[in-house]
Amino acid sequence: MSDVNKIEKGEKLSLEWKSFLFITVILFPILSVAFVGGYGFIVWALQVFFFGPPGAHGM
Repeated sequence: MSDVNKIEKGEKLSLEWKSFLFITVILFPILSVAFVGGYGFIVWALQVFFFGPPGAHGM
């Protein structure tokens, strides 16, 4: 029963590389686009509904 969770060294190394590549190639680019897009949407919505466009007002 104790050897159920044992992973061989080569298999562990393979899983680590697959995890690293998934994080760097897929996960981080998707998260960065989502955060930047979300921030841009929030700024746009605030300008449309509350604060108005940036620039000199009343001149």
